[in-house]
Amino acid sequence: MPVVVVESPAKAKTINKYLGDNYTVLASYGHVRDLPPKDGSVDPDDAFEMKWEVASDSKKHVKAIADALKEDNALILATDPDREGEAISWHLQEALTKRKSIKKDTPVSRVVFNAITKNAVTEAMQNPRQVDMPLVEAYLARRALDYLVGFNLSPVLWRKLPGAKSAGRVQSVTLRLIVEREMEIEAFRPREYWTVKAILATPRGQEFEARLTTLAGKKLDKFDLADGTQAEMAVQAITSRDLAVTKVEAKPATRNPSAPFMTSTLQQEASRKFGMGARQTMSTAQRLYEAGHITYMRTDGIDMAPEAVTMARDAIKDRYGADYVPSEPRIYKNKAKNAQEAHECIRPTDMAKDAGSLKLESDQRKLYDLIWKRTLACQMASARMERTTVEVGSRDDQVGLRATGQVVLFDGFLRVYEEGRDDVVVDEDDKRLPQISEGEAMDKRAVTPEQHFTQPPPRYTEATLVKRMEELG
Repeated sequence: MPVVVVESPAKAKTINKYLGDNYTVLASYGHVRDLPPKDGSVDPDDAFEMKWEVASDSKKHVKAIADALKEDNALILATDPDREGEAISWHLQEALTKRKSIKKDTPVSRVVFNAITKNAVTEAMQNPRQVDMPLVEAYLARRALDYLVGFNLSPVLWRKLPGAKSAGRVQSVTLRLIVEREMEIEAFRPREYWTVKAILATPRGQEFEARLTTLAGKKLDKFDLADGTQAEMAVQAITSRDLAVTKVEAKPATRNPSAPFMTSTLQQEASRKFGMGARQTMSTAQRLYEAGHITYMRTDGIDMAPEAVTMARDAIKDRYGADYVPSEPRIYKNKAKNAQEAHECIRPTDMAKDAGSLKLESDQRKLYDLIWKRTLACQMASARMERTTVEVGSRDDQVGLRATGQVVLFDGFLRVYEEGRDDVVVDEDDKRLPQISEGEAMDKRAVTPEQHFTQPPPRYTEATLVKRMEELG
């Protein structure tokens, strides 16, 4: 029986069920080797030579694999399909070779699957390859940098800033972003400005809200009404004049769905919608992946397999009707220059199964529902709207007000899912306007000045920090 090695016991259990009794499936329990936390583990003067050792709690797992190889001289490395997974396979191969558990005649192969389903696992076993050394070298470069930055800078921090924890390749840069944002907030000085809104009524008595956009024949900029006195003068200018509709413009508009999830966008959306931290999101997604419910959750790709697109389109048609299925499948490509795009997006393995049809814990249900809805929505028809702009003014053109509104003609993907926002935005376009015709006189029910102050940039949330790090590469 060939020995198959994966990272976790949960994953081993699921894969063993698919492969049957002809394979021995064992878990490595994550990384088996690491750099010793002492000086000299990475030597920059010797082509960055790295000294590895098997962690004490990993020795028993390596021994279990070595013992299994005595019974069957064939090793299949089936760790995760990313850089870390490739590194674990490489470390295992190196550690077992050093123990002489892998001999010259031992066949060693590497298989990868993006989802833990019977089809995906079976297909992977039919397409073995060797360990991808360029991917391993990318891991080695990152690990060497982590060690060199952390090991060399942390003692400096401890001397200069007593109480400081540590420095790191990622954490130090992230800390700088947080500090720079805090300095922006401290340096911020609020600026006062005023706006004027009016409640107007049509000849049929239907009310709507409009905002002042033109005063003394000049278009108003944000800070033109700088204080209460100027705002009161603007109120007087409106109340002393008769107003009529000068223009009504209705334009069709469409809104397209967001791309399916990759790791960073899943973390951002889970933070916005559920207040989940990045670690909690990934831990929950890991359990969903290991149970075979979603595809691999560490990815910067937003591509979908053709069979998954077909499955999504079929599910949309069955649940919502043919009108919600666009004529052509939607294709998504990553805009980031450094995206690896080696993997699919994060999606359910079976589009027909919603969260209610699966037995899941609370956090898993919420996250699966989010992934399912986003994946389905990304292949749905666009939402169609009609956006209306109404211009109201005085005969002498000294005063002008504007009202905007929007009507959803066809909800499309919005029936299933709408992406969250990092900032609270009051969208005046979402208001629905009554029937208004050009030339109609408007009755002024109320004219109100409002005081505002500019706001400092907000502190980062986990979601906005992840987004900023992604923007900076």
